[in-house]
Amino acid sequence: MELTRAAGATFESPGDLAAYIRTAAPGTTPPAPKIDWARDEAVLIASGARSSTGYALHVLSVTDHGGRVVVAVREETPTLNEPVTARLTYPRRLIVLRRPGKRVSVRWQGRP
Repeated sequence: MELTRAAGATFESPGDLAAYIRTAAPGTTPPAPKIDWARDEAVLIASGARSSTGYALHVLSVTDHGGRVVVAVREETPTLNEPVTARLTYPRRLIVLRRPGKRVSVRWQGRP
């Protein structure tokens, strides 16, 4: 799935997730993840297009901050001496949270 733009979005239904993917990655039909939508929600995190295989996303923490839940994410970038392949990649993570009943936000660590 080629999500070409950075994203940090929350979905409470399979229809919402599928609609987002159809818009963000036209022509893509990834398999539907097995999520108990009555109990859980999905958080999609994507960095957008990257120039090599050396990029990755790591979920650092999921914390409750009173009125909201914050998902902290860091993008790993390759160093000059790492063996990577030069080609377009689209790092992403889809995590599932027990429906918190609060707003969920994504906070990128190490980004402006």
